[in-house]
Amino acid sequence: MDKLVQLYDLDFAELTAFVQTLGERPFRAKQLWQWLYEKYAASFDEMTNLPKGLREKLAQTAVLNPATIAAEQRSSDGQTEKVLFRLPDGQLIETVLMGYEDGRRTLCISTQAGCAMGCVFCATGQMGFARNLTAGEIVAQVLYFAHKLAPQGERVSNIVMMGMGEPLHNYRETLTAVDRLTDPTGLNLSARKITISTVGLVPAIRRYADEQRQTPLAISLHAATDEERNKLIPINKRWPIAELMEACRYYLAKNGRRLTFEWALIAYKNDTPEQAQALGKLLQGMLCHVNLIPLNPTEGYSGGPSSRERVQAFQDELARYGVSSTVRVRRGIDIQAGCGQLRDRVLASKQY
Repeated sequence: MDKLVQLYDLDFAELTAFVQTLGERPFRAKQLWQWLYEKYAASFDEMTNLPKGLREKLAQTAVLNPATIAAEQRSSDGQTEKVLFRLPDGQLIETVLMGYEDGRRTLCISTQAGCAMGCVFCATGQMGFARNLTAGEIVAQVLYFAHKLAPQGERVSNIVMMGMGEPLHNYRETLTAVDRLTDPTGLNLSARKITISTVGLVPAIRRYADEQRQTPLAISLHAATDEERNKLIPINKRWPIAELMEACRYYLAKNGRRLTFEWALIAYKNDTPEQAQALGKLLQGMLCHVNLIPLNPTEGYSGGPSSRERVQAFQDELARYGVSSTVRVRRGIDIQAGCGQLRDRVLASKQY
């Protein structure tokens, strides 16, 4: 049997060509596209305005969501839900839905199975790299939750590409997925509601700046000196802080949009007054904001989250340099919501 076509991997022109190979007229592609991206169909049987014969052909030659659910958990506060998806080749990826009182429904999605960056405090970094996800596999995570939220009158409002993997290491597929998710004829999500996070792949940041994209960029910094960052973020040895900051300034000059710097606060390691001062000096005068995140502990790393007092002291020190910051509320601690943690737990317990 020929390999099944993954429909989420196709853009509209490719979908039109595929429908024609099935002996159908091109207008059927528009109907199919609407079922995929406007009505969030989870099966071909739901596509009631398509002829039964076409639905049967699609069932024989194509698939919608290429992933199946391997495990899922919901936090005790009822606001955070995590799904572990199993891909056709057996790889496992995670997606987290976070609900907020103001009505936002934010998804944290994966762009790779595993990660090659090796950040020491990250469960995904500890597991190593398996492969890049296709654009369709990235999009499928969003559409799964779009389908789930729709009956409640809700929709995905924001997306952060901060799950498993380094998005800019999978540049083409990640940005193809962004284009699909922001397509006015598709999910029609605002580009500014999608945030792409990177640990600092300098050439990719410059390429991203040159493309003048609307999607916000977040830099996972976590240390303000090379000596400390080398211990946490191995890629810093390839592109040290000076080169990274030069790329950040290039991005700002090209786009004029505020950068976010992510900082996982690790008790007595990068939450010291010295690191706060170094960060303040590094970012002083830059159009940016710092997102402070008390560490979500992992079994493979001994560090723990900073206390409330140390977080406040760090934030106060940044303010002395005119650097704005906020403290992100830790979500889903009871369900291992940090990227890679549910996968590790499932494998360890032999649920998979």
